[in-house]
Amino acid sequence: MRRHLLRVSSAAQTKRGDGLGSQKTRCIEYANARGYKVIETFMDDASGSLIERPGMKSMLAFLKKHRQAGLAVLIDDISRLARGMKAHIELRAAISLAGGTLESPSVEFGDDADSELQEYILATVAQHQRRKNAEQTKNRMRARVMNGYWPFACPVGYRYQRVPGHGNVLIRNEPLASIIQEALEGFASGRFQIQAEVGRFLESFPEFPRDRKGNVRSQQVTDILTRPVYAGYVAAPKWDISQRKGYHEALISYETLIKIQDRINGKARVPNRKDLSADFPLRGAVACGDCGTPLTACWSKGNTAYHPYYLCRLRGCDSYGKSIRRSVIEADFEELLRKMQPSANLFKAARAMFKDLWDHRLATGATRTKTLKAELAKVSEQVEQFLDRIADASVPSVIAAYETRIKTLEDRKIVLAENIANCGRPVRSFDETLRTAFDFLASPWKLWTSERLEDKRIVLKLAFVEQLAYTRNEGFRTPNFSLLFKALDRFKGGNLVVARPTGIEPVSRASETLILSIELRAQGTTL
Repeated sequence: MRRHLLRVSSAAQTKRGDGLGSQKTRCIEYANARGYKVIETFMDDASGSLIERPGMKSMLAFLKKHRQAGLAVLIDDISRLARGMKAHIELRAAISLAGGTLESPSVEFGDDADSELQEYILATVAQHQRRKNAEQTKNRMRARVMNGYWPFACPVGYRYQRVPGHGNVLIRNEPLASIIQEALEGFASGRFQIQAEVGRFLESFPEFPRDRKGNVRSQQVTDILTRPVYAGYVAAPKWDISQRKGYHEALISYETLIKIQDRINGKARVPNRKDLSADFPLRGAVACGDCGTPLTACWSKGNTAYHPYYLCRLRGCDSYGKSIRRSVIEADFEELLRKMQPSANLFKAARAMFKDLWDHRLATGATRTKTLKAELAKVSEQVEQFLDRIADASVPSVIAAYETRIKTLEDRKIVLAENIANCGRPVRSFDETLRTAFDFLASPWKLWTSERLEDKRIVLKLAFVEQLAYTRNEGFRTPNFSLLFKALDRFKGGNLVVARPTGIEPVSRASETLILSIELRAQGTTL
């Protein structure tokens, strides 16, 4: 009775080729020629450099269980046992201790000095081939990165496609690409305050890949937020390859990537709390009208059920511990939002103002490009100056400070280059770009009634510049509206005449419109 072991070099070979099938055929042919009976087959697709392989462990366990049967282990080639000298010797000894003997149609295993020398030479050759293959693979991958290609496993949101003259290139993999893009832009703009919110957003899509427990792990979210590949760049720090432009479509701009890193590396943010949920969307946005302390929220147990309340927790405040029914405060807030809805004429005028600014930006694209190029030249000159200083510096801390400054300037150069390339060439039409802003402007209350917590937070960020003050039994005090609604409020009751921008600088009305658009962009609305 004889037993044989089969192994290929990688899991990919199991799918692509017939390595295992060919090995099995040779071993069965060898067994039949010697009158052996094959009683078990073990397969491995783990690396030949590893000792603790599932197939090998199962085979050794079987040998120990049938130690008295005098079983032989058949392998197609000496490299199928192990591709490292140390692993070969250890596995050879383990098979012998388990009561088995090793045989192969390719090499004769013996106990004499010549057979042992031949075996060790072949094992050494197998080890050399393994290391050489690893070096060649690494060198090819390293060269691919240096040339601007991504040679690693596909990031979520991409897939490989063979392109003539370029090999395998990353392309968008929909709908995951659009999901990742929205998540990245949402975190950069502040739509998602913490990484946990990004994770919950990704989990809301059934098609998004999850772990074995059906969750989107926090490390996966961190990887997505910090990978330059999503901005169209590749790098391999472990191989000393600096960041460079990649030959694949970016999901976000490099400027957006910088904003994300600034948010991640910025000041600490509050942890994700259970009560920061859709149950109390105004929590943190409304302050006590008596003391100015942000209202907290809770569920209070009654005789037959739990009831939601907002309340002040500052000791000494006249409203300390005095609860406000959620239905009351949120009804008052919705009434406030209804009053903010502009009239049809005012909304039409605001839309015309945005259209004037849009056309003006397209018309002055050449002037802006010239300004950006001048700034790019200035930044490049600063980089050269810091490089000269590094050459003359000898103190490690000074060199490190210069390198940090150069990295910041290089990031700025990339952003400027992107802006120059895109200046005067909008990616989407006017209506597509401003749809979100106009939907919000037309009726903040409608967006607030959405079931999505993110939409409610967008309303709070775009409509108000600070916390709302609420007094028990009185309601909301006069809120401090955002610049957008302040400007619209100034136009109420007047005759609006939308001025056309002239010259290099827009006229006052267009300037106000520019401020409004900047306000929207800064607070998270895509423009």
